[in-house]
Amino acid sequence: MNHAFSIERVPFEQKHALKQLLELYTYDFTEFEPFEVDDNGLFGYDYFEKYWVEPERHPFFIKVNGKLAGFVLVRMLTSSGPNLPSIHSIAEFFIMKRYRRLGIGKTASHQIFKMFPGAWEVFQLENNMPAIGFWRASIRDYTANHYQERQEDGKVIQTFISKP
Repeated sequence: MNHAFSIERVPFEQKHALKQLLELYTYDFTEFEPFEVDDNGLFGYDYFEKYWVEPERHPFFIKVNGKLAGFVLVRMLTSSGPNLPSIHSIAEFFIMKRYRRLGIGKTASHQIFKMFPGAWEVFQLENNMPAIGFWRASIRDYTANHYQERQEDGKVIQTFISKP
C-alpha cells in the first residue's frame, strides 16, 4: 500500500468532523438497519458526546495522505466479574467508499488491535455480510486464525486476545 496512513485520536476541537463522518457512516448503514433522519435531516449518534468524557471510549480518525478517510470508535466493555479483565470492542468502524478495498481497513484494524492489547470482542449484524467478511479476514490475519466466533442476538461476534 503506497498511501501515507495514520490513525489519530480525534481532538475535541475536531469533533464536528467526526460528527459529519458519522452521518455518512449511518447513511451507509441504512442498507442493514432502518434508521430514520430527524427533522433536520440528520441521523445523529446517541453516544457521540460520551467519547470526550468517558475514559473507556476512544475516538480515532483514519487518515490517508493527511486526508480524512474514515474513523474507528473503540470502547471498553465492562467485565461481568470483579477479577475479569475488561474487553475492548469496536463500537463503530468506517472507511469512506473511495478508500475501500485498498487494504486500509485491515491496516487500521490491526493498528487499533495493537494499540489496545488484551481481550477483544468485535461484532457485526448477521445481515451485514460485507462487514462479516471483512472482520473475519482481518481478525484471522491478525491472530493467525486464533479467534473464536459465535452468533447471538442477531449478531456475529469474534473474540480474541491481542498480544502486547
